[in-house]
Amino acid sequence: MELQYALELIGTFVFAISGALAVREKEHDLFGAGFTGFITAIGGGTLRDILLDSYPLVWIGDIHFLYAILLGILAAFLFPNLLSRLRKTFFLFDTLGIGFFTVLGVEKALNLGVRPEIAAIMGMFTAVMGGVIRDTLTNEIPILFRKEIYASACLVGAVAYLLFDYFGLERNYNLLVSMSIIISIRLIAMRYKLSLPRLD
Repeated sequence: MELQYALELIGTFVFAISGALAVREKEHDLFGAGFTGFITAIGGGTLRDILLDSYPLVWIGDIHFLYAILLGILAAFLFPNLLSRLRKTFFLFDTLGIGFFTVLGVEKALNLGVRPEIAAIMGMFTAVMGGVIRDTLTNEIPILFRKEIYASACLVGAVAYLLFDYFGLERNYNLLVSMSIIISIRLIAMRYKLSLPRLD
């Protein structure tokens, strides 16, 4: 559980940087960049908790998540050029983050007693909705509506987690395997420029 908690904080930190850097080219001030970073970091988990009527919200109930967000925003402000050059690295971190937050969202939903179908959707929401809100705030096409395989990879991983859980796979192995499925789909899709069929 200590490793899980650390990964949650790291993922929150990275998503905050992602959100703050997203407005770099749009002439926003520090507050604008900070607000975007904050929303990106907490958006998915907050939406999940509200829909599941789970209070207090994670970032309200644990101050360390707020500190992770503030550090991410500060890092984006102090080292924007360095972090921009590390864009590929942060793509990898983002991919790791959505893999982890998907299965975390599924687990939390299941623990709150919802049906597995709803838990899969909550897992996907946890992973991607912060990025959707970020793109909307920065006047970009939300990532859900681009050709990239993103949310669909999370949904596949969520369903895989539920199936493995149903058949009794030990939790830690299930976490690892389900995360690996999401990460592999995302990396392979980006490497070979794969996308889902268009609705013409």
